[in-house]
Amino acid sequence: MKKVIFFLLGLSLLVGPTCSAQKFGYIDTEFITSKMPEYQKVQVKMDEMTKQWIKEIEAKKDEVTVLERAFKLEELLLTEDLRQQRLQQIKQKDQEAKLFQNSVFGAEGELFKAKKNALKPILDEISKAVEKVVRQKRLDFLFDKANDGLALIYTNPVHDYSDYVLEELGLELDPNLKK
Repeated sequence: MKKVIFFLLGLSLLVGPTCSAQKFGYIDTEFITSKMPEYQKVQVKMDEMTKQWIKEIEAKKDEVTVLERAFKLEELLLTEDLRQQRLQQIKQKDQEAKLFQNSVFGAEGELFKAKKNALKPILDEISKAVEKVVRQKRLDFLFDKANDGLALIYTNPVHDYSDYVLEELGLELDPNLKK
């Protein structure tokens, strides 16, 4: 146990001076954006678009529900061919509603794209401000504490060891991409 403690103490003495030369900082982008009027406008616009899309999806689902109710009322009176046609029609309308919902609210849906496009100028503005602050304060690393934990949003390229790792792996950099 004592050996482990001495090892860790010795390691901290060796690594400590190296780390102390680097400056770290953090920001909270949620707090920053909450103070930006442009961001508030984008949020309101996105909420309006979302409500409209939800209405459209609900209308499509209601249409399926109406078709299902009508089918249940007529089911005993229909021939097998008509029964199959109505079931197919219900299935098709249900699939259309689900596809529309996915195209709007899916991972690469319309809402995602609209949000991305609307927020790009705001995020670019924040990024420029971050660059200025990092240079003025001479920071090496800047974290963002918003959302779920810390995210590294700026690093001083001096501390990028990616090239060395690529070299260690036996991979070469594209000569056009060299720093």
